[in-house]
Amino acid sequence: MFIILNKEKILAYVVSVLTVIMLFGIANLTVNSNIIETSANLKAELPIYNVETEEKKVAFTMNCAWSADDIDDILKTLKNNDVKITFFMVGDWIDKNAEAVKKIYEAGHEIGNHSNTHPHVSNLSYEENLLEIEKCSQKIEQITGKKPTLYRAPYGEYNDTVVKAGFENGYYVIQWNKDTLDYQALNGEQMWKRIGNNLQNGDIILSHNGTAHTADSLDMILKNIKQKGFQVVTVSDLIYKENYEINNNGTQIKK
Repeated sequence: MFIILNKEKILAYVVSVLTVIMLFGIANLTVNSNIIETSANLKAELPIYNVETEEKKVAFTMNCAWSADDIDDILKTLKNNDVKITFFMVGDWIDKNAEAVKKIYEAGHEIGNHSNTHPHVSNLSYEENLLEIEKCSQKIEQITGKKPTLYRAPYGEYNDTVVKAGFENGYYVIQWNKDTLDYQALNGEQMWKRIGNNLQNGDIILSHNGTAHTADSLDMILKNIKQKGFQVVTVSDLIYKENYEINNNGTQIKK
């Protein structure tokens, strides 16, 4: 009887230990599963760098943050080439160049938001980012009567906060994947070499007004783009407005 009792106790003890081990294992698997699932959902917020499309079209964009001395020449070149592009404007630039804003809008070009004061937005809170966006939009709307739907962060800087402040408040947040580097005083041939060798459907091209050679190189660049068979369009004519996703490379893809 004594031996049987010990065996029963031992068996009960073994069962208890195994039960604890099994429960611990299940709990550990659940925790690990949740960690994996959470990690998979921690996807960085990205702006739109370019668009996946079968159409041979690219968007040409121009940031306006410095002078406006070359705007008339730029508008003339765009008209001669029968091209509409997107101008991203800083609020401070708008304050100084309201007449230029009006000319650009009346010429049929798209106007996007490029912040109010061109700060380093990655250092700002969500509320501060939104204030930068809203103040600039108010200035654009006051002149054009139309609220912009595109936002490009200054310096190409962004983080989750910056991107969310744009997307969650009705803006498509736009980056670029082809950079002319015109702000480094490159000449037209150098700019074209940077963007023309691997130009692809859905590219978004960055340029700036107020640089050394953008205005005098624009005609050549636009003609070269067209000679490659591409149509030059505004950002809004390139991107998808709904039913899309943005992959890890910043490419907007139609669902």
